[in-house]
Amino acid sequence: MKFLQTLLVMTLGVAAHCPSAAAATTVAPATAINPLSVHVLNLQDGLPSADVAVTLEQRVGDGWTMLGEGVTNAQGRIPALFPAGVAMVRGTYRVTFKTGKWFAEHKSPTFFPEIPVIFTADGSVPHYHVPLLLSPYGYSTYRGN
Repeated sequence: MKFLQTLLVMTLGVAAHCPSAAAATTVAPATAINPLSVHVLNLQDGLPSADVAVTLEQRVGDGWTMLGEGVTNAQGRIPALFPAGVAMVRGTYRVTFKTGKWFAEHKSPTFFPEIPVIFTADGSVPHYHVPLLLSPYGYSTYRGN
C-alpha cells in the first residue's frame, strides 16, 4: 500500500488531495518552498561551479525513477531541483552531478566523470540541501541547510 501511495504522490500529486496519503508519506507539501537545492563549489579556485548538469531520481522498488534535472547557475546553485507542484515524499533519492563534462569544458582532467549522492528524506526537515565540494581527484558532500 505504501508503494502505491508513493507512486500516486509522485505521478499525480495525490498527497495534496488525499489527507491520509499526505500524512503517511509527505516530507514537504507541494505548495511549500522547493524541498531540495544543490550547490557546487570548486575547491581548486574556491569559486562556484556554474553550468554543472545535475539529475534527481527517486528509488522506487529496486530501480530509480527520474524526477528532474537542472544546471547550476552562476553561483553554482540549483535552488529548486525538486519538481514544482509535487510533494516530496519520504524515501531514498539520488542526486547525480555530471562533473566529467564540466571538467572537460574547463580543460581539466578528472577521476570522477559523475558523482552520485544518495540520501534519505526522512521528514525531519522541510528542506534538504546537498552541497558538493569538488576537485579533479576528490570531492566531499554533506547535509546542508
